[in-house]
Amino acid sequence: MEYSLRNVITWLLANILIICGCVRRAKARAMSGEFILSMYFHDPSKNEFEACVKWFRENHFTFLSIQDVYRIIQQNLPLPKGAVLLTVDDGWKDNEKNIVEVANKYGVPVAIFVSTEAVEEGAYWWSYLKKAKDLKLRIPPKATLKMVPNDIRLSLINKIKGNVEIEREAMTIEQIRRISESEYITIAGHTHSHPILTNCENDQLYAELKVSKDKLQEWTGKEVSFFAYPNGDYSKKEMKALHDLNYKLAFSSVPKPLTLQDLKNNYCLPRFGILEGASFAENLCRMMGVWKPMMLKLSLPPFKKIPPASAPAYSSKKPKVLVS
Repeated sequence: MEYSLRNVITWLLANILIICGCVRRAKARAMSGEFILSMYFHDPSKNEFEACVKWFRENHFTFLSIQDVYRIIQQNLPLPKGAVLLTVDDGWKDNEKNIVEVANKYGVPVAIFVSTEAVEEGAYWWSYLKKAKDLKLRIPPKATLKMVPNDIRLSLINKIKGNVEIEREAMTIEQIRRISESEYITIAGHTHSHPILTNCENDQLYAELKVSKDKLQEWTGKEVSFFAYPNGDYSKKEMKALHDLNYKLAFSSVPKPLTLQDLKNNYCLPRFGILEGASFAENLCRMMGVWKPMMLKLSLPPFKKIPPASAPAYSSKKPKVLVS
């Protein structure tokens, strides 16, 4: 846990939820209900990820692979009580030691959704924004670039690329090959360049999905059938493209349990987000699905209600993008 004011406050709130029995009741519901606690990480420390795995093991939850979820949808596998699905987004370089080693140690299945451009180039596009000041470019923040057409985002990032060096953030191709050999790891798609897909033209959308799929299959020698939307944004257009390209499942970032009703649509499966650097108490509340509802009730600024990812909101006023 990082000892910031934010983390101290949320640690206190999380412990109140735990003391009040919210986590205990959520566990009881999971052990008797018909749903999956599906969650995603990004770049956790080994201690953070292992603490989550150990808690689920000690409390007798059942870990599912992403293939198990597909078999449940196909009615070839019953949905167990207390089911958990662990996924990881992006493909950060420390995932091998912090995620894969833990998965192998405990025999826990994990799906890692990989953005292939970062694997080839070493860095994710938002990291170049930090270098913009060095080039005296007036570049909008990451949140703004998530709202503009993809062509604009690409042109701005390309102005920075090639002029700066960024220390490697993503796994290498060799790492992807190596971890794909683990019986507990599934390599899955997360686009090529990690754009917001709802900001892409149709040809860009299909290229992002196909290039990523082809590269991952070439690197691993295995079929890539599963996907997670960057930033959780999607619409019917993206779901159709995934179907056309023979992806079997796609995951959003809508924070709710994965129910039997949700399983009726393969391309918008919800997941809870786990926050690196937060206290274990907070992440326990996140894992069990009691964190987000409480934060929305409290109406704290970082947790304001936003439109669901299945219906992205568009502004009629495009942000100004300045480059000098």
